[in-house]
Amino acid sequence: MMLQGKTAVVTGGSRGIGREIVLSFLHQGASIYYLDLQEGEYLGEYQKLAQEHGAQAFFKEANVADEERVNQVFDEIAKEAGSIDILVNNAGITRDTLIFRMKTEDWKSVLDVNLSSAFYCSRAVSRQMIKQRGGSIINVASIVGVIGNAGQTNYSASKAGLIGLTKSLAREVASRGVRVNAVAPGFIVTPMTDKLNEEQKGALYSQIPLGRLGDPEEVAKVILFLASDLSSYVTGEVLKITGGLGM
Repeated sequence: MMLQGKTAVVTGGSRGIGREIVLSFLHQGASIYYLDLQEGEYLGEYQKLAQEHGAQAFFKEANVADEERVNQVFDEIAKEAGSIDILVNNAGITRDTLIFRMKTEDWKSVLDVNLSSAFYCSRAVSRQMIKQRGGSIINVASIVGVIGNAGQTNYSASKAGLIGLTKSLAREVASRGVRVNAVAPGFIVTPMTDKLNEEQKGALYSQIPLGRLGDPEEVAKVILFLASDLSSYVTGEVLKITGGLGM
C-alpha cells in the first residue's frame, strides 16, 4: 500500500471528488482527516474501510474559509496524529453568472472558499511539513483556471490563483523535501452535469478529444500519484485531467 503509515488531510471530503480522494487514500493505507461543513453520510464507511487497511478516519467540522478555525483544526490534527504527511486542498464552490450580473459577495465567497482556504491550510500544514522535512500538498484547480470560461470570472480567477500559489509555494519549500503540485480537472461527472440534456452533453463531448466526461475516480487516481512516492521528483506541476481539452 503506497500510503501506509501516512496521515492525510482532505478538505471537502464528504462528497464528489473529495469522497473519491478519501476512498483512494484509505485503500492505500493512509489515515484520513476530512474537513467539511458537515460530516456527510460516509463517515461510517470511511472508518470501516480504514480499519480494514490498518488506518483510521476522522471528520473535523471546519469552514476552511475561516482562518481562525483552520489554524485551530490543524493544531488539533498535528497533536492527535503526530505528523501530517499529505494535504489535498479540494474544497470549492461556484457562483456562476456573467460579470455584469455578478454580485460582489459572490465574487468574494468564491475567492474565499476556493483560494484563501488553500492559503490558510497550506500555511498551517507547511510549518509541520518543514519541521519533519517532508510532505506533499496537492491543490485541486481546474482547466478553467488555465483557459478561462464565460460566466465564471470568479471561479476562473480563484483557480488561476491556486495555480500561482502552487508554483510559488513549491519554490519556497522544496529545499525541505516538501512537494507542492496541482491538478486541473476538466468536465467531470457530477450532479451538475447529470442535469444536462443530451444536446448539451453532445456539445461538451465535441470539445473533448476523448469524447466523454471524466469520472471523479480518475481525478482521485492522479491525486494519489502526486501524494505518493511515485511522484517523488515532481513538484510545481499542474497536471490536466481533461480528456485532452485545452491541450
